[in-house]
Amino acid sequence: MERTEASTKHGLINTISVAYNKMLLNPAYKYAVLLLGLPVNLVVLFFYFVQRTKDTYSSVRDEIKFELIDTGYRDDLRAEIEEQSLRKHVFFGQEVKQEELKRQVDKITEAQFHKTLLERTNEKLKHSNQKRMTFAGTFTSLIKHPLFLIGTFIPGLPMYILILLYGNSYLKYIFERLVMSMFVILGVAVLVFTILHLSPFHPAANILGETATQEQIAAFNKMHGLDQPYFVQLWNTLKGIATFDLGKSFSGSEVVTTTIASKFPITLTLTIISLVIAIIIALPIGIISATKPNSFFDYTFIFIALIGLSIPSFWQGLIFILNFSIKLQWLPATFNPQNWLSIIMPVVVLGTGLTAAVARMTRSSTLEVINEDYIMTAKAKGLSQRQVLLKHAVGNAIIPIITVIGLQFGGMLGGAAVTEKVFNISGIGSYIVDKQFIPDIPSIMGGVVYTAITISLVNVMIDILYAFFDPRIRSKMKQY
Repeated sequence: MERTEASTKHGLINTISVAYNKMLLNPAYKYAVLLLGLPVNLVVLFFYFVQRTKDTYSSVRDEIKFELIDTGYRDDLRAEIEEQSLRKHVFFGQEVKQEELKRQVDKITEAQFHKTLLERTNEKLKHSNQKRMTFAGTFTSLIKHPLFLIGTFIPGLPMYILILLYGNSYLKYIFERLVMSMFVILGVAVLVFTILHLSPFHPAANILGETATQEQIAAFNKMHGLDQPYFVQLWNTLKGIATFDLGKSFSGSEVVTTTIASKFPITLTLTIISLVIAIIIALPIGIISATKPNSFFDYTFIFIALIGLSIPSFWQGLIFILNFSIKLQWLPATFNPQNWLSIIMPVVVLGTGLTAAVARMTRSSTLEVINEDYIMTAKAKGLSQRQVLLKHAVGNAIIPIITVIGLQFGGMLGGAAVTEKVFNISGIGSYIVDKQFIPDIPSIMGGVVYTAITISLVNVMIDILYAFFDPRIRSKMKQY
């Protein structure tokens, strides 16, 4: 038991030290780990300067450098490089100026001399069982002491969390995707706010009407902060998004976050149900079509898929209402949360294009894979058609299919406004459309940015699925 705890502790310390060394060599993480663990790094820096006085690396390096110069190594190296450069220019028939040639030779000579110097210095230190004193090496030696780890745990907690995230390839992969998503969301927020700020529509004039006086417009602008400079308004908006407090809308004085929280679930529910049904239908159809190319089923599927991709959603919704609601009276024409039948037509309309797109991608991706050599080998081993498809073909064809599903989900979530308008659904899409002509900046910013957050999280999940299905991505993750 004690041996297990000791090995676990040693493994944790080793993980921290290895990850810390790698992060200092990675420009993207170097400054983050130094700033997050500033108190700890200051302590390490102090010990580094204290121990540096005992470091023999500089003296050994200078000694070897003088030896190389005294023996004429640098002059011989320069003469050799100059001769090689002249031969190269003569061989290719190139004319070169003496100054340019001298500059090139000096640059190559210094690089090669420095490389040789480092190699011989490290070799001599290795023979004498010595190591070069570095900042990362000082941290590695200190972290092995329990008192140092206990004393720096609280002030260095953010740094240690980041180090552990970096040390686990899967957590690092997810963390990097989340950070990238944050920058995307920030870019979306800045872009949307800038467009609204430059919009020719004036909120005060649209809400108060044509009879509004200049005093009333000025009071409206002051009440909602529209009289402040652009960067002040942008900062307040970004702060409101981060704290989930965008204030009240310009029209109706409703709390924006509360309103979005009541309208967003129905749009998300509608999109997810459409997505699930589309996947259930599209994947089998696409696989079957790929296994029977140029057949009657294949041609029929391609024809139906083209129709599904070409039909405008608003026209399809109106046709559904005309036939299934007015003529046949099977389904309600408008959405009613109390009646589950009212969601059938919106789900079908929203999922038609997605079903067609996923089915076509499944067909083309599977068709490309089943002609590969490893599929032929699997068939030659006597595996059944079903085993070949499920174990070998689908697994390798799934990556582009997942990509299409992720892209289409974002398009469905952002483009659900048309379907919501047709079926009178009070969702986030129709909410943004109603507010954009004012323009009601807090309401639009909340709707667009929180939709972008949802899409970004879905994209992170898609990236995780990539690593789950593709071993090549997993192996690449472990290399960094």
